[in-house]
Amino acid sequence: MVQETNCALLLAAGSGSRMMGKIDDKILFELNRKAVFRYSIEAFSKTKAISQICIVYRDDTQRRALLALTENIENVEILWAQGGSERQESVLNGLETLPENTAYTLIHDCARPLVSTDSIHLVIEEVRRNGAACLAHPVIDTIKRVPSATATSQIKLEDLDRKLLWAMETPQAFQHAEILRAYRQIQAQGISITDDAGAAAHIGMEITLVPNQAPNPKITTVADLDYVEWLLSK
Repeated sequence: MVQETNCALLLAAGSGSRMMGKIDDKILFELNRKAVFRYSIEAFSKTKAISQICIVYRDDTQRRALLALTENIENVEILWAQGGSERQESVLNGLETLPENTAYTLIHDCARPLVSTDSIHLVIEEVRRNGAACLAHPVIDTIKRVPSATATSQIKLEDLDRKLLWAMETPQAFQHAEILRAYRQIQAQGISITDDAGAAAHIGMEITLVPNQAPNPKITTVADLDYVEWLLSK
């Protein structure tokens, strides 16, 4: 019997522009004496269903730093792919690097260091059942739609039913051949998407949402660092 090959893409190539130059590289920044990147690779390497991890890096300087952070990582083969100017280009580069016989691929933003091995297992279980599964949580805030992205003054707000809204997280997992096909299509057609589920939807894939009960915030601004460090210390 041929063993199923599952892979993970760990995205570390982001520019971190919303750090406003205050942090050189949020992926390498230390929280509780450990680099942000290290939390993600430890969580995925402990997942026995993952056989290969592809780290998508920004440049050679970052790759050398990330390589040092892979010391003592066991149970998985580590591959490398250089990222592009946008997230979707980085994902495609990573997908193209993985073996053609990969069954399922999990895509994760390393700026989410609180991802747990338990959550990864749940996502793997669901992608095996349904072909596409994404970690997410229900929206609890009241959400309003504005008439344009820059409109804030004296505007009519549209109510959205929050019972129908979910905030997407990572990892997001897919049949490898299908998500590769999706990313090749959106890249060829010049379509812009903000997450992997958006790419999957472009080719008609249906997604299974995996509710996450634990905090899994993305580090985007400097203020997020203190919050995530507090969560890690709990």
